[in-house]
Amino acid sequence: MIRVVTRARITQLEDCAHAASEQAREASEELGRHVRELHASTDRAERAEAAASEVGGMLSRAMEELSAAQQELLLRNIEIRRLREELEGESLEGRTLTVLLHYGEPHTIYASREDAYADTATHGAAPDTVWVPSGERPAIECQWRCEAFVYNAASNGFRRAYMPNPKPVEEAS
Repeated sequence: MIRVVTRARITQLEDCAHAASEQAREASEELGRHVRELHASTDRAERAEAAASEVGGMLSRAMEELSAAQQELLLRNIEIRRLREELEGESLEGRTLTVLLHYGEPHTIYASREDAYADTATHGAAPDTVWVPSGERPAIECQWRCEAFVYNAASNGFRRAYMPNPKPVEEAS
């Protein structure tokens, strides 16, 4: 069988081949875009997985720290409860506290005068300092001064054990 091909048919076939070639090129470009998007998505997923792993490690450490802090808090609560029970079991009547004053300002409260004297050494006072009564001098004039306070049940609080002599008020004009 012989087939006669005309110039118009050849032109038509060339146009079809050119269109098919153009479609193949566009499909190849589209495939390239999809491959690049796939690589970018894979890269983002790997980074997200690494970040999730890092966050998981930080969360694990935070949970360990929280557990340790909760354990310490529990121990402190037990100690506070024990001290409260001890305190409630005893009468406060006549109990004294010593307040360490630094130039007249309250610095620390101690259960005993000896504890206050010992602690002043950590604040720069010589441990062998002879503590003498400050008398009528204002507390602001003394670098370190201990004031005793005694529990007074009538007022449900502590009162100064040593009360300075009241100074007469000058007459008003």
